[in-house]
Amino acid sequence: MALSLQSPFTQQVLDSLRAGDQVLLSGVVYTARDAAHARFCTALAAGEPLPVDLRGQTIFYAGPTPTPPGKASGAIGPTTSTRMDPYTPPLLAYGVKALIGKGQRSEEVKAALMQNGAAYFVAVGGCAASLAACVQSVEVLAYPDLGTESVKKLVIRDLPLTVAIDTRGEDFYREGQKRYLESVR
Repeated sequence: MALSLQSPFTQQVLDSLRAGDQVLLSGVVYTARDAAHARFCTALAAGEPLPVDLRGQTIFYAGPTPTPPGKASGAIGPTTSTRMDPYTPPLLAYGVKALIGKGQRSEEVKAALMQNGAAYFVAVGGCAASLAACVQSVEVLAYPDLGTESVKKLVIRDLPLTVAIDTRGEDFYREGQKRYLESVR
């Protein structure tokens, strides 16, 4: 059974999650992809404030397509997370508490998640039209010149996710592979 969670998260909630937990996430998340991450890290390195205060927040690696008439959002699906790996440790140190994407993460990201008490969730790729039904509103907050990859505030309801890496560094991808390999021996 999926856990119903609200973003932003409390540290207590994040610490209670285990890799492999299925969740339905509601609340506020912020979209950002490669170009926005590069700009965030340039600003942090220069000691400048980010255009959006992401401390304690969740970043969804996504860029929703333009919103069709009568809808809250265009199609929205997770982007491959490894593209954000070079930028992730500084953002976690800054205070980002949760990430949503797809695919495995580097050892450096895993260590940064543990060090900063943050979690990594995955969404199913390839079902962007279905995930759009979970979006209640979209607001561009920063970098509008990036188009669909601008930083947006999303209000979501029951976005289906899996905890891929929890705050203790437990990794659902590795554990799943291990279980599979043991089952076929």
